[in-house]
Amino acid sequence: MAAPDARGVGVMSATGFKGLRHPFTGAIYAQDGNGNIIVTDGDRQGLFRRNGSWISGEIKECDPQLCGWVGGPQIGNHRVTEQK
Repeated sequence: MAAPDARGVGVMSATGFKGLRHPFTGAIYAQDGNGNIIVTDGDRQGLFRRNGSWISGEIKECDPQLCGWVGGPQIGNHRVTEQK
């Protein structure tokens, strides 16, 4: 059995927001705090809407489904959040 990838899936981006590493490209997808997604691949970045459409930056293509997932509402897991 192969060793797990040391890079992990969940990451902390340079902006301080949690993000996810794309499983194939290794690019980091993170929220920018304004409802958009920052995609970082090495020293290149691109800014996208939640539907995956490009706004600005050197990276002009992204995974629209991962943008929607990262940019969607953050709902607490019922097993770890307090019930009222």
